[in-house]
Amino acid sequence: MTETTIKIRRRKVATDVELDASRPALLNRIYLARNIRQESDLDYALKHLPPPDALKGMADAVELLADSLAKQARILVVGDFDADGATSTAVMMKGLADMGALHVSYLVPDRFKFGYGLTPEIVEVAAQQNPGLIITVDNGIASIEGVAAAKEKGIQVLVTDHHLPGDELPAADAIVNPNQPGDTFPTKNIAGVGVAFYLLSALRKQLRNNGWFDKQGIKEPNLAELLDLVTLGTVADVVPLDQVNRTLVKQGLARINAGRCCPGITALIDVAGKQAGNLTASDLGFFVAPRLNAAGRIEDMSVGIECLLAEDPERANMIATDLDRLNRERRSIESKMKEQAMQVLRKLKLDADLPGGVCIFDESWHQGVIGILASRIKERYHRPVIAFAPAGEESGDGDELKGSARSIPGLHIRDALDAIATHHPGLITRFGGHAMAAGLSLPAASYGEFSQAFDEEVSRQLDADDLEKTLMTDGELSDVEMNMNTAMLLRNAGPWGQHFPEPVFEGEFNVVNRRIVGQNHLKMELSSGGTTLDAIMFNIREDFADRVRGRMTVVYKLDVNEFRGRRSVQLLVEHMKPAP
Repeated sequence: MTETTIKIRRRKVATDVELDASRPALLNRIYLARNIRQESDLDYALKHLPPPDALKGMADAVELLADSLAKQARILVVGDFDADGATSTAVMMKGLADMGALHVSYLVPDRFKFGYGLTPEIVEVAAQQNPGLIITVDNGIASIEGVAAAKEKGIQVLVTDHHLPGDELPAADAIVNPNQPGDTFPTKNIAGVGVAFYLLSALRKQLRNNGWFDKQGIKEPNLAELLDLVTLGTVADVVPLDQVNRTLVKQGLARINAGRCCPGITALIDVAGKQAGNLTASDLGFFVAPRLNAAGRIEDMSVGIECLLAEDPERANMIATDLDRLNRERRSIESKMKEQAMQVLRKLKLDADLPGGVCIFDESWHQGVIGILASRIKERYHRPVIAFAPAGEESGDGDELKGSARSIPGLHIRDALDAIATHHPGLITRFGGHAMAAGLSLPAASYGEFSQAFDEEVSRQLDADDLEKTLMTDGELSDVEMNMNTAMLLRNAGPWGQHFPEPVFEGEFNVVNRRIVGQNHLKMELSSGGTTLDAIMFNIREDFADRVRGRMTVVYKLDVNEFRGRRSVQLLVEHMKPAP
């Protein structure tokens, strides 16, 4: 079975826009290729963020919260079991406590028992705490039945979410979600933790105007102190880094690198073997977020939330060490599942080609890791992928499968599932998500029928060209540009991320030497002109190293490698092929 064809194309650079001429021409070229149209697009001051009251439903939400504070009602935050949900929960818990809430607690559904969101079952658990108000974070927009169950018990509900809504909205007392119908907020891309942060900002303004802080004799909180959590959740959820999200991430990274972050994030950075000072968004995404996510994937996200809420560094370090252990366990499970998935894919091949939409399932798979598995398969074969695992007897759905979907450009995966549900009533039990990622449940007996329907829907929307992976580059770097100054310039020019990608370059190099390090990483020395640079390519296939020789076309990022206190330039290779 062969991997998908990879095309290399250069990004188009706008020629009708001029940016600050005092900035290096290379950087201006990169910004223009990312649709930066004016200098203000690069101004990441907090004062330029759109106002919180621009979000639909914010006035109702603030009134509801202010009333709950005045009554000192019990407030229960119901979160989600991923990093966005964990940081959202921590932000809401810390923010409300700083504003004088005396009775605020949280509850995160066990994904293996209750599944996602505010379900009627989780409302039963929540009711045991006798809350006057439930606040959902990073979930709730699809919780029609759960909100109804809470209302029947006399519990008020405030939904904060960023996921796409269905045809019906829950009958909550207030909803804050930039993606709900009629919302005119300038961006639809903020993560759940961003919505939570905006709600707290609006609440603080209202309380300030009401004289609440003076009456209570408490200091008005500095919400910028929560931006480390906002940054981690935003990066971890891989939302598009438009200007609003870049501002939040830029500001939060500055605080993290200055050592002004919560003990939990400091501890997670430490167990990841990193040091604050020059961390980037990708460092958070690759090294910190997976350790936080491991709690929700393997055990209970409450472990991760407790790490983020810990005020004592020693306790934070203890929990972070446990999260690191869970992450190693997660990697081990994932590795075994990936090999099993490869075997499944070999059986799926038709004339050496995979279906347009790939569904994979094994009854032994761990539902906490299928999302990562789907991502790995998607990255390797450039097809929309849904990985399924049994829902499990603990959930009460022994005959149900849970799936995690990942998509490629050109296919809105949540809308594709909606189309399947419309054309095949009853085939999908429930679903929800975004353009590039979604979750769903379906009866185990329907797996075969769904797999065919998914492939048909993907084939209807995508053609052969869409299934060819394209690597977009920022052109070539000259020999004199491949140095530490350029590498540091690019590192500090972000934050880079989804829809604002880190600069990638292409060029021809001679392979001086190569060797395998670790399990499957290729360490190399590559030369261009009179310059020889270290390079590394991660997670190569077993037979790939034998083909790396002579002159190669290389697609790479210019990176700063830090080892034992020494910095050096290194190429992070994304693709290699023999030069023409």
